[in-house]
Amino acid sequence: MNKIIVIGNLGRDPEMRYTASGQSVTSFSVASNRRYTTASGEQRDETEWFNVNAWGRFSELCNQYLARGRQVYVEGRLSSRTYEARDGQTRFVNEINLTDIQFLGGNGGQGEDRAPFTQDASMGDSAPPLDDVDDLPF
Repeated sequence: MNKIIVIGNLGRDPEMRYTASGQSVTSFSVASNRRYTTASGEQRDETEWFNVNAWGRFSELCNQYLARGRQVYVEGRLSSRTYEARDGQTRFVNEINLTDIQFLGGNGGQGEDRAPFTQDASMGDSAPPLDDVDDLPF
């Protein structure tokens, strides 16, 4: 099983682009913070950064509703790839390919404060959002 869950804040505004075949993809970074105490009793904060790619309908929703600083729950598959940077160096990167997202917290007065959409990737892009989970049979 390949699954990663991250709760954090967007480090930059989402960037939406299109593949050669016309499929939309939105990329953004999420920072997850952890506070811990060292052996000497000193409190430290540690931040881990994650690159996230949202495809299809998720791409459009992330581009529309997310902005730098917004808190999100991100779930997806961890994937690794290499690429050649502009300076000619080969780079290695880990990315999360989004399968589920929940928009958390406020969003700076833009639109609703509740998450407008959450959907499992197995439902496909045409499935409606789950607005009322009280109606689910389980």
